[in-house]
Amino acid sequence: MLNDPTFWVAVGMVGFIAGLVYLGVPKLAVKALDDRAEAIKNELETARKLKEEAQHMLAEYERKQKAAVEEAQGIIDQAKEEAEALAVETEKKLTETIDRRTKMAENKILQAQLQARKNVQAYAADIAVAATEEILSNDLSKAKANSLIDDSIAALKSRLN
Repeated sequence: MLNDPTFWVAVGMVGFIAGLVYLGVPKLAVKALDDRAEAIKNELETARKLKEEAQHMLAEYERKQKAAVEEAQGIIDQAKEEAEALAVETEKKLTETIDRRTKMAENKILQAQLQARKNVQAYAADIAVAATEEILSNDLSKAKANSLIDDSIAALKSRLN
């Protein structure tokens, strides 16, 4: 048995393992494994926290995006309402302007008609006066003309009073 190399390999192996146990290598190995397990556990916890934080941030950004979309839609709706109100107001002002200009044109036409009527009346009066003068100067005697003038003056006085 002492000459058997297998025996000595087994003795060396037992001695080696005993030396390792004596020096605390298994504790170091276990400690290294425990440390590694703790590091992995910490990394997993950190990853879980980061995931939760990312989910919260995603939810927050989705809420902000939804709010921005709603706000943009509100702005669009308000702009449409303002544009419609402006169109109505512009149409109303245009109608008022057209009505005002139509009335002004009608007033100018009426004034022109009145002026034309006055001009025609004045022209007719001038013709009547001229015709009367000619008739009177040709047909009336002086006494008859004075009598007509006196009658006209009397009639004029009665009309003025």
